[in-house]
Amino acid sequence: MTHDPTDAFDLPDSLAAKAAPALIAADRRRFAEIAACLERQIDDLSARLDAVRRAPGGSGQAALDRDLEVHRLSSRLRALRRFGLDLCLGRIVPEAGGEPLYIGRFGLTDDEGRRLLVDWRAPAAEPYFAATYSHPMGLVSRRRYRWAGGRVRDYWDEVFTAEGLEAGVALDDESAFIASLGTSRSPRMRDVLSTIQADQDAVIRADSAGALVVDGGPGTGKTVVALHRAAYLIYSDPRLGEGRGGVLFVGPSTPYLAYVEDVLPSLGEESVQTCTIRHLVAEGANAVPEADPAVARLKGTREMVAAVEPAVRLYEEPPTRPLLVETAWGDLRLSPDDWAEAFSSAEPGTPHNDARDQVWETLLDILGDQLDEDVVPPHQLRRALARHPDLVRAFDRAWPLVEASVLVADLWSVPAYLRRCAPWLSPEEVALLQRADASAWTLADLPLLDAARHRLGDPGASRERRRRAAAREAEREERARVADELIAADDSEMMIMSMLRGEDFRNSLDDDAPFAALDPDLLAGPFAHVIVDEAQELTDAEWLMLLRRAPSRSLTIVGDRAQARHGFPESWRERLERVGLARIETASLRINYRTPAEVMAVAEPVIRAAVPDANVPASIRSNGRPVRWGRRDERDAVLAAWLAANPEGVACVIGAETVATPPRVRSLTPEGAKGLEFDLVVLVDPDALGHGVEGAVDRYVAMTRATQELVILSD
Repeated sequence: MTHDPTDAFDLPDSLAAKAAPALIAADRRRFAEIAACLERQIDDLSARLDAVRRAPGGSGQAALDRDLEVHRLSSRLRALRRFGLDLCLGRIVPEAGGEPLYIGRFGLTDDEGRRLLVDWRAPAAEPYFAATYSHPMGLVSRRRYRWAGGRVRDYWDEVFTAEGLEAGVALDDESAFIASLGTSRSPRMRDVLSTIQADQDAVIRADSAGALVVDGGPGTGKTVVALHRAAYLIYSDPRLGEGRGGVLFVGPSTPYLAYVEDVLPSLGEESVQTCTIRHLVAEGANAVPEADPAVARLKGTREMVAAVEPAVRLYEEPPTRPLLVETAWGDLRLSPDDWAEAFSSAEPGTPHNDARDQVWETLLDILGDQLDEDVVPPHQLRRALARHPDLVRAFDRAWPLVEASVLVADLWSVPAYLRRCAPWLSPEEVALLQRADASAWTLADLPLLDAARHRLGDPGASRERRRRAAAREAEREERARVADELIAADDSEMMIMSMLRGEDFRNSLDDDAPFAALDPDLLAGPFAHVIVDEAQELTDAEWLMLLRRAPSRSLTIVGDRAQARHGFPESWRERLERVGLARIETASLRINYRTPAEVMAVAEPVIRAAVPDANVPASIRSNGRPVRWGRRDERDAVLAAWLAANPEGVACVIGAETVATPPRVRSLTPEGAKGLEFDLVVLVDPDALGHGVEGAVDRYVAMTRATQELVILSD
């Protein structure tokens, strides 16, 4: 059909009937209004952003406010420019009458305050996702658009009442959702906002209090739910917004994060921090898997993490012998009781390296009380004590600055230290945990490193505080010297320079601006809400890492017990209560929207043999392509044939080892493929993936990555 370039609809000839004015005239008017509003808002935001950037930067709070405004305007401008009319997902027609309500990726209001688009997260938009034929939620009909290149290439209507049939609708045999399942995969996950289903939407909009477990098998949309829930919660719960703790999203692997990285920005949300367990600890960048499963099991327990506390306490034992401190004004003494008093002065819960400053100040107070102010001014005495070599040396030995990496490395290299900190370990287990290179970090070490860093604090920050304190003191001394010289040289009648000795003037010189606080680690938390995908793989020790960042215990926990490589014999509640969670709700997703029935028919017996109670979801579609079997040496031919027949889409070769592949074909292990999906999966030598639960899970995961076709090759 002839296409008007100003028209948002670009329907193919086969859908000419859907272009009837009675069906799309209202949409055309609304799209024109949206386009005009977008253009005005982009121009206005661009001008405001330029003005803010040109304005003087200022200092202190003014500079912070300016930076926040630049960030806010830039984020909104990126969101507006990211989409055109395809901001609009669809529309709903309420039973009560009135204009259709158009649902958008975010809200849009024109200059007169008229609502052109309702944010998909708003309560008014909920029926768009949640309405069903048995529970229409007050709707007459619902329309969903399929966009391509900024134009509507198709749309689908669903009618919920008899009146809806008379209101100008285009009915199809298939829905937008089923059609979307048949599209080819891409290197990155697409958001599926326009096709969220009712069972998924209920989970997305669930309350954020406590821990919500979303249990679902392959293809049920667990990851979709997790990502959309992150965007929804930030919009709907003011406690979770940026600047109020925010949301942390933890995925299973770096390829997974790359795959989903575009989803949250497409939902209008850029403030969520995303990471893997590796990213939570600096040593995670180079950590390797633990080679010995027995060692991994020992390090993955709550008890082993608890060994960090006594390990730190050994660095906080007060000296049992007195110390003589000789000064120019008299000899001072620290008795064992004085040491004990100072060591107990640290506020409970203060990290070791931060508490060190509190203990040091108490020691100086104890020593300072032994001389009258008439003998030496207190500030002069404290300055001298801070430089006293014997006192400083004794304190450094008694309460040293400790690095987390050194503490944990000592556990793996000093058997006596480990035995004292973990007395429940047998001699054989202590020997098993020792290693030649104590700092050759493994993934199983990361929870202990994290616990140690949390308990110890940052030794660098303590050193920096002391450096700043010394710098401030030196500057005060220099200012005092200059003031004395100026006063001595002042021969004016009013002795103006004497004001330099005034308290107000001295206070005005004590400016901490050059010594601003260090930026905190973005992933250290605390966060208002934490979302964990593929959570069935976490050890108890790794759970403690996450709970340390979620003090409110507000979490979304997404996983599938049947996909736990090392087994998951207990219930979710039992696992989570063991690590300290109390308020736990569970939601199950049981419909497989992604994997064809032909693939699931082969995959289900594989997992049932090892995990009889596996939550295997029911596939809702069949594509008529049976699983194919062949020889291992046919791999290249299978891939070449698929690439020739499919100009779009992504395939993956999954096996025990990765191999070189052509463009649009990836090569992953089953563990690396978790959370991902591909049009074609070529599973090479499934028996090589091992036996028992781990082998069965790896085969099950590999098979269920396929959205169109599965080929299994063996020797």
